[in-house]
Amino acid sequence: MKLEGKVVVAQGGGPTAVINQSLVGAVLESRKFPQITQVYGALGGVNGIINENFIDLSQETTQNLELVANTPSSALFSTRDKPDEKYCEEIFKVFMAHGVRYFFYIGGNDSSDTVRIVNQEAAKFGYEFRAIHIPKTIDNDLMINDHTPGFGSAARFITQSFIGLNLDNRALPGVHIGVVMGRHAGFLTAAAGMAQKYPDDGPHLIYLPERAFSIDKFLGDVKSVFDKYGRCVIAVSEGIQDEEGNPIMLKLGERERDSHGNVSLSGTGALGDLLATEIKEKLGIKRVRSDTFGYIQRSFMGCVSDVDQREAREVGEKAAQFAIWHNVDGSITIHRTGHYSVDYRLSDLKDIAAKTKLMPDEFISAEGNHITDAFRMYCRPLLGSGMPQAHLLRAPKVGKLVEIE
Repeated sequence: MKLEGKVVVAQGGGPTAVINQSLVGAVLESRKFPQITQVYGALGGVNGIINENFIDLSQETTQNLELVANTPSSALFSTRDKPDEKYCEEIFKVFMAHGVRYFFYIGGNDSSDTVRIVNQEAAKFGYEFRAIHIPKTIDNDLMINDHTPGFGSAARFITQSFIGLNLDNRALPGVHIGVVMGRHAGFLTAAAGMAQKYPDDGPHLIYLPERAFSIDKFLGDVKSVFDKYGRCVIAVSEGIQDEEGNPIMLKLGERERDSHGNVSLSGTGALGDLLATEIKEKLGIKRVRSDTFGYIQRSFMGCVSDVDQREAREVGEKAAQFAIWHNVDGSITIHRTGHYSVDYRLSDLKDIAAKTKLMPDEFISAEGNHITDAFRMYCRPLLGSGMPQAHLLRAPKVGKLVEIE
């Protein structure tokens, strides 16, 4: 039996450089099926649904959709709203009024949980429709997935940024701290390690949420590297935690929280400033700088992985195919099948929603302050083709002729 009706596509959570590839993939694939009467885009995620803030993507040209696909950030805008039962009742009033039978929600952990809740409410209402979660997050922390669309491009940006930071630090030595996004999972911060080419390249130290962070150990690590190289480049996840699992950021005072109850970690340079101050005061190193990457790493134009683009498009297409051809619900997941190839499957939402995938132990050095070759092998193909390379002068030194008394 073919389920005839409209499609609604929405985007939730933080934007990425390739999220619009997933949007366009879902839209163009949906428009191929005769049982699809119209394809709507909800402006502002689920909030756009309850407010009937739709645009008719059936009337958008393919040419312009392709241009939008190559544009970073969420073309349909986004939201942090988390629907409860009452919220979902409003969603279904709108769905039924508009004859919507298919819902594709592009997002991360919280968005997958939203799809799960919407599916539960659909069963209660006895309203037959299909909801598919399309994966997206630069954090790379969705369960079941080998990796997540959005991560590869953000990782490419972080890698290239640390290539630059290392070159800067080599020219004018000191300590430089780069604070990278990552609440519970350290994948994106770990990507900084892909910047290393020469033996003394930074980042020399990498700190992830998966390992307890100690200020004393941190200072010891920095001193050891600085004594060896006369400089030190450090990558730190914004979500680093102490032994009790409390974010180091909370040591700076109570932080605001979003609608999902998550402590706000981005939007401030406080963590970098705290660590820089500790180094200056405890180690006596004068030239210490810190940068907090913040939102710039999510939608940076011109630094996009072609692999990430391709896979983001395909998960959108697969969502439409599973829902419309096979009449099923779930979450599209990416599985690595070779070096390098992937396959797409439909996974149960309960195995993904509101859960977090962490960096496996084999990706983290025994000392807990760097990455391993296993992570480098995992991450390298995700960065895409044409990664820039840094080069150093190799000319021999000229002997001194003047003696200084």
